[in-house]
Amino acid sequence: MADVSIIGAGSWGTALSLVLADNGHSVTIWSIAPNEIDMLSKYHENKDKLPGVILPENVDFTTDLKAACHNKELIVMAVPSVYTRSTAALMSSHVEKDQVIVNVAKGIEEESLMTLTDIIEEEIPQAKVAVMSGPSHAEEVGERIPTTCVVGAKKKETAEFVQNLFMSKVFRVYISPDVLGIELGGALKNVVALAAGMADGLGYGDNTKAALITRGISEISRLGVKMGCKAETFAGLTGIGDLVVTCASKHSRNRKAGMLMGQGMDPDSAMKEVHMVVEGVYSAKAALALARKYDIEMPIIEYVNEILFGGAKVKDAVGALMNREKKEEYYGLTWQE
Repeated sequence: MADVSIIGAGSWGTALSLVLADNGHSVTIWSIAPNEIDMLSKYHENKDKLPGVILPENVDFTTDLKAACHNKELIVMAVPSVYTRSTAALMSSHVEKDQVIVNVAKGIEEESLMTLTDIIEEEIPQAKVAVMSGPSHAEEVGERIPTTCVVGAKKKETAEFVQNLFMSKVFRVYISPDVLGIELGGALKNVVALAAGMADGLGYGDNTKAALITRGISEISRLGVKMGCKAETFAGLTGIGDLVVTCASKHSRNRKAGMLMGQGMDPDSAMKEVHMVVEGVYSAKAALALARKYDIEMPIIEYVNEILFGGAKVKDAVGALMNREKKEEYYGLTWQE
């Protein structure tokens, strides 16, 4: 059995600590907030972010980052994407050569357009860095509802190491070498999920949701392939799988924030109402910047940005999307003469 640390005591980090503890591993959860660690130590439950999920006795809690990193066989980075760089910088001097770190957050850094694994590699170059993503709401993982994810790493042995630690009867893990594709799918689906929530807030139905999901994955795939990712990744768990669950689920904070906007709430108020980090808002500008950098048309991403940062009304943006110039669904297909 392994000695593992979870860096970040949010809902996802808490849920993954349960998966690892159920597999017999010794788990330490780190948080920068003493009150959060006090609550976890007292109740073995994250009453604020994952109520009802009681963690077993082989889970410990600490605010000591050095202790959380030292001699750990695996470090799970589960802080919100906006804190990935600052946390990794704090960790760097405590991480040993070839220590494995798996990132489980989803996002792209707005200023640099770097993925989270790239950021961790830059700040902690001595580590072996992987990513794990997929359709996996913390609330359901905490209830031990069957869930599947995919782990990406540059080397197969690193991916297999992470796979073996997490794999269980209720948590199935696949592996892939397409690290960038996994990161892009996980980050950009949050932006599309905001649009799906906006449609729900306007009272639209299944037809609209299906259109957003399919055209959304088309946008993400076009960008990803242009950036060198594999098309198959976007047809898999971290592509269409994660997009479907985030656009449709009652647990999705991105969908909820979008729904509040569709009902007339401004973006700042909607984020406050959700009470948790809405990753899609932080990834939206980066997604649009990538689209422009690689000259890829991404109208859903563009209009979400207009709503979030340009003052556009949700209903007007829907009308603009529907009334764009006529197009073929896929270019390059052959017509009969």
